[in-house]
Amino acid sequence: MLGAADLLTFLTQRGGCEFRVTALLSSGRGRKAVVRELGEYRLTARGSQVEATGPSGQTRALSHDDFLQVFGSYVLSSPQPTGHLTDLGPLFA
Repeated sequence: MLGAADLLTFLTQRGGCEFRVTALLSSGRGRKAVVRELGEYRLTARGSQVEATGPSGQTRALSHDDFLQVFGSYVLSSPQPTGHLTDLGPLFA
């Protein structure tokens, strides 16, 4: 499980590669604590932006600050590579 800042660091180190994560939201405490899956997101870091495709299939380009604001309240599953490259930068880095 990762926080938004850790995931952003992970993505920027692997720019151009798409990763799949599941957003989780925990609520309650103790025995009444519940973790809900909010959906699967596909994320790609490209320079100063992160392309995020949500469960609805809509893609948005988010600045790093916007990414932290949108995903900051979620816990995110470990990123899984999708095998999709959006540019050739990672191949020649």
